[in-house]
Amino acid sequence: MELESCYFDTAPGIRLHAKVCGPADAPTLLFVHGFPEFWFTWRRQLAEFSRGFRCVAIDLRGFNLSSQPLEVEAYKAKLLINDLRAVIEALGTDTGATAQVHAVIAHDWGGAVAWGLAAQHPQLMKKFAVLNSPHTVTFAEALATDPEQAEASQYMNWLRKPGCEAALAADDFKRLFAMLDAMPEAERAEYRANWQRGLTGGCNYYRVSPLYPDTPETPGRALALAAALKPEQFKVTVPTQIIWGTGDKALRPILLDGLDAFVPDLRVHKIEGAGHWVAREHANEVNAVLRQFLAE
Repeated sequence: MELESCYFDTAPGIRLHAKVCGPADAPTLLFVHGFPEFWFTWRRQLAEFSRGFRCVAIDLRGFNLSSQPLEVEAYKAKLLINDLRAVIEALGTDTGATAQVHAVIAHDWGGAVAWGLAAQHPQLMKKFAVLNSPHTVTFAEALATDPEQAEASQYMNWLRKPGCEAALAADDFKRLFAMLDAMPEAERAEYRANWQRGLTGGCNYYRVSPLYPDTPETPGRALALAAALKPEQFKVTVPTQIIWGTGDKALRPILLDGLDAFVPDLRVHKIEGAGHWVAREHANEVNAVLRQFLAE
């Protein structure tokens, strides 16, 4: 697998870095990572699918080699969605094809952004696959009504605090490595280099988002937010594959309940007992599910 770097200018002052591999004239897969990762999290999928697809794994705004604005407001959902839209449109321009990818494959915060893209711009993708990243409405409802999910999400309030970047970077990024679980030293070196380029952008995803559990200072806020959402704005009509590790400590399986009301063409594959990092820790099973879904 030969990887090449490329860049996409998605907004004034914003340039996204990506790694690209696979035949230039093949259908395109767009891979979108989450926090605290970067394009590298998809390396096992890139190796698998670059034989038959043009694979593009981006660094989201705020991560690694992409632009990292410091302002919290630079990470509003509409701006992040527009980044993905601009990437897909640029990919179409590069090939002379219609501005549409064969599939968007996303995880964690990348999934949160891609859920919005799929709902608002379904014409940009033929298929959508999401790994351990909840739909906006089911997540909002669980934060408001499920005490266990609210408790599991308390880390979000910590990541919203000023200065949490310093705590994450302390002692050779001890907290972040603990979050990602065990990995070989060569992989640790890649993640360390990524985090050394900056952590504020990633933390700003949490700071700008309205989706976080109640605090003692804001009781009832999550319930009010869930009630204010307009479900029709979050409907996803493209064929969608969910891959979900049921042992995820931060995102409980309850987040899948009722999802078919928002995603009519839905498939759900659960990996029993698997944690949050399914693309890395259960790559063979994830790849097999994706292979079948992409072939349908």
